[in-house]
Parts: sequence; structure tokens; C-alpha cells
Amino acid sequence: MSRVKKFLKPLLYIVAVAAVVIQFIRPTQNVSSGPTGKGISTQFPVPAEVDQILRRSCYDCHSNTTVYPWYANVQPVGWWLNGHINNGKNDLNFDEFAAYRAFRKYRRFHDVDELVSNNEMPLPSYLLMHRDAALSPEQKTTLIVWANAMRDTMKAHFPADSLERRRGGQRQPSP
Repeated sequence: MSRVKKFLKPLLYIVAVAAVVIQFIRPTQNVSSGPTGKGISTQFPVPAEVDQILRRSCYDCHSNTTVYPWYANVQPVGWWLNGHINNGKNDLNFDEFAAYRAFRKYRRFHDVDELVSNNEMPLPSYLLMHRDAALSPEQKTTLIVWANAMRDTMKAHFPADSLERRRGGQRQPSP
């Protein structure tokens, strides 16, 4: 038994020191200094109701500004959150939306429809700690109708081939 204690005591000290040390290794926070001029509302109408829904339920992971909860300062939780934020921004960033190519904008509007319709967004793991971000059926309908209206607007104003992505010399039709 004393051999186990001899081994466990130094191991616990090492774990405790490591837990303290990792608190000083923090990811860069996703907090912008101001508007980029490339936000979605610079090219598409975003009604106040839609804007409110997006800001409450989407912007923490899909914009250049995240409102961080207190536990984001505890590592490794902060690293995990940072990974989610970076992945979210890579998929869709409402603050950079105007800089996307036409087919990507068109596809992202489709994704909003599909992911919201299938209850895949906001992520269930996000909703565990952000219950106010949950979308009511009416809010889902509002987002879906808006996203589809923006796709219809794009169809009316862009050449059809600009809404298709080319892969390997072949056109891939957009949904």
C-alpha cells in the first residue's frame, strides 16, 4: 500500500501543477474591434426580427464577436469552445458574408434552411448552456422563410451558373 501512496502523491502534484499551468495558455478570443463592412446586412435585407434571432442564437459561433460565458476562462474548456467557434466561423460568418462568392452565399442560405429545419442548429451542445438561444417554431419559420427569400432574390439577380460550384471542370448544381 505504501508503494501506491509513494507513486500517487507525486502524480497528484504533477496533475495539480499542470492544471494550474494550462490556465495561462489561452486561445485568442473572438472579439472584433468593429464592423468589417462585409456583414450580411451590407448586401441583403435583414429584418429586425431576423437580426435579433441571429444575434441571440447564431452569432456566438458565426460572427467575429462572441459573448463568452465565465467558464470560457477555464482551460481546457476555453480551448474546446474556441474550436467550436473557429469551425462555426469557417462554415458561416455573418460578419464576412458579403465577401463570399455568389455560390457560397446561395449555399449558406440553403444551409440555414436545412439545418434549422432539421433542428441541427443551434447545436444541442450549445443549447445546454444557452437555453435562451433555442428557437421557437415561429422563429424557425421566420429564419427559414427569410433564407429562402434571399435565395430567391439571388436567383433573380445572379446568372444561374454563378450559383453553382465548379468541381473538376463540372458544374455542381446548387440546391
